Amino acid sequence: MSEGRRFRVIGAASGVGAQDQGCAAGPLAFHRSHAWQVMSGRAHVHWGETLFAPQEASPIQRIASVCRRLADVVATTLDAGDFPLVLGGDHSVAIGTWSGVARHLGTPPGLLWIDAHLDSHTPASSYSGAVHGMPLACLLGQGDKRLLHLGIPGRQIDPGRSVVFGARSFEPEECQLLQRLGVRVIAAGELERDGFSACLDRALAIVTAGGGPFGVSLDLDAIDPQLAPGVGSPEPDGLSAEDVRTALRWIAGLPGFTALEIVEYNPDRDRFASTANLLAALLASVIEVAR
Repeated sequence: MSEGRRFRVIGAASGVGAQDQGCAAGPLAFHRSHAWQVMSGRAHVHWGETLFAPQEASPIQRIASVCRRLADVVATTLDAGDFPLVLGGDHSVAIGTWSGVARHLGTPPGLLWIDAHLDSHTPASSYSGAVHGMPLACLLGQGDKRLLHLGIPGRQIDPGRSVVFGARSFEPEECQLLQRLGVRVIAAGELERDGFSACLDRALAIVTAGGGPFGVSLDLDAIDPQLAPGVGSPEPDGLSAEDVRTALRWIAGLPGFTALEIVEYNPDRDRFASTANLLAALLASVIEVAR
């Protein structure tokens, strides 16, 4: 990222795609938190706007609406030369974030998807029907047509330069889809066997291949729920907060880093503001290095 670039925070306050919709309150809760008040004193960081899903529509229409609007705001932010920091909301908002990036670029970016889950179901394979389990498939051109092609025609991310990192709870149908499309999955077993640093190096070699633009989508449930309790779909174990923070600090210094998204903050489940404080620390890791 260029020296002196401004960071624009975009709240995506939608929980429509989740089973526990408390994450819809995440962006506003963080905006009101002490952690954000400390961070907002930086002249090069500002809160752009917070988007909400419309009330009078079906769930899919509500998700499609907020994602279309988010794609517009992300693309406009990048067009202005600012760096978008998207805060969700459930992970279905990623359909909007990365469609906006693709629209700005005119081509699909690479993507590092850090998550406890693969989020690669389609309506035909989903066990729950929850759309926050489908956004990666949608970005790859698979799923409900109302959630596809929101940025550019076809896929919104480059499958050959995309990696799911840290997954530890998923179904075989998701694995089969990602394998067929050529998305690399670095799951918990590989991390345990080879270590965080070696696996991160592998992931970054893929997403930065050819020097093209890339982004990071971080679901807070990738982190151990003992450290980040404020999430809607916690899974036992997980990544250490310090490893994730170190990774973001390293990524922030790489050429081609275009956007960051952090999702699934659920203030109803947080304890002693620990997840809000962690969210602020993760954002600071990027902002300090890029600045």
